[in-house]
Amino acid sequence: MTALFSIDPHAVRVIRAESKAQIMTLLAACFGAVYGLDPADVGERILEREALGSTGFGRGVAIPHARISGLARPVAVFLRLETPVEFASADGMPVDCVFGLLSPDQAGAVHLQALAAISRLMRDDRMHARLLAAPDADALYALLSSVIDRDAA
Repeated sequence: MTALFSIDPHAVRVIRAESKAQIMTLLAACFGAVYGLDPADVGERILEREALGSTGFGRGVAIPHARISGLARPVAVFLRLETPVEFASADGMPVDCVFGLLSPDQAGAVHLQALAAISRLMRDDRMHARLLAAPDADALYALLSSVIDRDAA
């Protein structure tokens, strides 16, 4: 069995951001740079979804997501923030981890399954603590890829 989504090592970053808008811009730029997508299109799609309701999941996590043309399968970006940022989350808490997901336009069930997998991963308090304690992006990628690969097996 293959993973529900893939994440490139270059799509895992530690960033400084001052606002939700800046996070969304950096997220779209990362999707563009790593996966060869148009950052303006990515940003527009993510913001369209965000307008329906905040993707601030709670517990310090946001999961901005959208469907977009030009993808063969779901792809992800993980951003750990140097300092938490207000995100209009369901629990009112600022976010320190942002897990972006883009899926192909026609990936209805697959998109929902990938979102559910990310949600389960980020609800795990021990995993969240390990992600916050990781010293750098390489360590973050190692943590994430080991769980993604394990869950696909």
